[in-house]
Amino acid sequence: MELQILFWFQSLHTPILDRIMVFITHLGDGGILWLLLIGIFLIQPRTRFLGIVMFVCIVIDFLLCNGLLKNVFERLRPCQVIHNVKLLIPQPSGASFPSGHTSISFAAVGALYYSHAKKYATYCFIPASLIAISRLYLFVHYPTDILGGIFVGILSGYLGIRLVHYIENWRLKNLKNIALTS
Repeated sequence: MELQILFWFQSLHTPILDRIMVFITHLGDGGILWLLLIGIFLIQPRTRFLGIVMFVCIVIDFLLCNGLLKNVFERLRPCQVIHNVKLLIPQPSGASFPSGHTSISFAAVGALYYSHAKKYATYCFIPASLIAISRLYLFVHYPTDILGGIFVGILSGYLGIRLVHYIENWRLKNLKNIALTS
């Protein structure tokens, strides 16, 4: 069934859509779109907390997705299994499951959502979804890789905000203790 979905995406190819999807997928290369957004958030005092949370979530996501899960599952990419599909981008290295592009994108969305910045989360959901779809269109991930990436990304968003709140509470508690002993 996964291959049927991938072949359906292959039936959609047009020269213009090919260029659009390659551009969209490159927004997710190395998490560049999300790192730029983090930088913008960190510069502005009113959004600095969001930048910190997004950064923590993306680090957690990288460790879970690229450091652990890709090495555990070592799933071949569809383009490594079916060779008669012309790739529009260089064949990615590394395992297929879960999709790192999708995972980091949804870690950013999750970070914003769990930080109660739902307006930003909604805006970021659109490019995150397009990046995920581009990975199917470009035949470098299976649909379950995308679903796995969404799950890991949202989980990373949740774990990241919890970690930031834990550190923040720990820091405040220690500042109170220092003030009481001074």
